[in-house]
Amino acid sequence: MNFFWFPLEDLPFIVLAMLVAFTVHEFAHAWTAYKFGDSTAYEAGRVTLNPMAHIDWIGLIFLVVAGFGWAKPVPVRRSRFKRPRLMSILVTAAGPFSNLLLAFIVLFVFYALVAAGVMNDSSDAALATLWTFLKYWLQINFVLFIFNLIPLPPLDGYRIVEEFAPLRIRLQLQRFEQWSFFIFLLLVFVPPLRAATIGPLFELRDPIFRGMLDLLGTLFGSSVNESFINLLIKMQMTVA
Repeated sequence: MNFFWFPLEDLPFIVLAMLVAFTVHEFAHAWTAYKFGDSTAYEAGRVTLNPMAHIDWIGLIFLVVAGFGWAKPVPVRRSRFKRPRLMSILVTAAGPFSNLLLAFIVLFVFYALVAAGVMNDSSDAALATLWTFLKYWLQINFVLFIFNLIPLPPLDGYRIVEEFAPLRIRLQLQRFEQWSFFIFLLLVFVPPLRAATIGPLFELRDPIFRGMLDLLGTLFGSSVNESFINLLIKMQMTVA
């Protein structure tokens, strides 16, 4: 029985990509809050790209085994912001959008290498290794970006929705936060619930992915786009 959602031999690539994705995500929260005037995360040593400051090892193990996980939450005191609601939204959004940026960076690398004709020999062992690492980098950062948009505590999407909600609604929502983890597990592990709730959100990945490819096609020339997409399909570079 396979307890992992990926080939076991790919574990080093998975762990490395996760460390980078989680670290940049939490750093983005901490750095943005610090720039907006809240030094709480800075004083806690979280404005750093050192993975040890951000990684929750249990959350990392869950992500490796089950396909979802978490890092240490960044402490933020919104009362220190000059414009608490707006700046809180931007601090929260900085995390998932940092993962979107990482996904775009790896697509840029893919595109540049394909445009240069470097990645056309799939039989080369070194290139195959590079493809594998970049594939997981792309997949994990896309998943973290979309997954964190789910409006369920303690995910970033919930914190953003909470900031837009009136105080009366926010107080009502807080009553259910203690049950959020159990609701989260139901949504992840019960297929009908997952399809009805999380599924539609993940449909965003295709237009986002295509939009990035169109932008790269503008930068590198549209002639690369078709061959690039075909190569992604050939190498099973699905964003899932």
